[in-house]
Amino acid sequence: MRVIILTSSIYGIAAYAGPLLYKEPDIEISMIVFNEGLLINKKKYYLKKISKIFKIGLFGALNGIRMRRWFGKEVEKFLPTVNLEIFCNQNNIEFRRTPTINSNTTKDLFKKANADIGISLGNSFISKSVFSICSRGMINVHGEILPDYQNAQSVIWQLYNNSAETGYTIHKINQRIDQGDILYKEKLPIIFRDTLRETIAYNCAEITRNASIALIRIIKNFDFYNESAIPQGVGKHYTTPNIRQFIRIKKHFSLLKSRVHQQLNK
Repeated sequence: MRVIILTSSIYGIAAYAGPLLYKEPDIEISMIVFNEGLLINKKKYYLKKISKIFKIGLFGALNGIRMRRWFGKEVEKFLPTVNLEIFCNQNNIEFRRTPTINSNTTKDLFKKANADIGISLGNSFISKSVFSICSRGMINVHGEILPDYQNAQSVIWQLYNNSAETGYTIHKINQRIDQGDILYKEKLPIIFRDTLRETIAYNCAEITRNASIALIRIIKNFDFYNESAIPQGVGKHYTTPNIRQFIRIKKHFSLLKSRVHQQLNK
């Protein structure tokens, strides 16, 4: 099975899953495409940012910027990854850069790769002109349970809803973010660490580990999973929490951590 990986991070999930996929004799990585995320339409970008600030508030936006490390750099403390570009160079995998996810460059690279399946790891919206190029379509790894947590960052919204579990979903990509048919999903217990930041980073690492193993299984048995894919029902869409929501997340984190620790000590 020939695959092409599209990612927006050199050290994200692709840097963990990529080497695992490479080791599989039944899987060939034809190309890894890195989205540089260049600002092509600055006006549209800033209007979108301003609209989001109005929605979640200035302090919510600033807090969201602060939390980015919790889902990025902090995760690397618990997850061994490689520099994706160096890994490709060392293993003769074609590594290419594209200015934006849905640019003509991306489309040309996907056509050149001639892959069976496209894999999205850590990207935003992917247009039909990209996800329809591969002969068997394109799939995405989402770090939460669908359809209940569409576009949601891992862990935090589960805590908001007073839930002590998280998980991941591997689904087909369609024209709506995180709403394609579900190929596989798995719930995982939230492992509570000393702080909210450390809890998020640790569990994101656990999600990446488990999702990467499942991704390999799905690609190797794609026909089976594709034929049994389940359409999503009514879902719930999330974004960056505002300050009031974040306070509730912190409160539930403390309560759930205490409850889980009490159960473990019985």
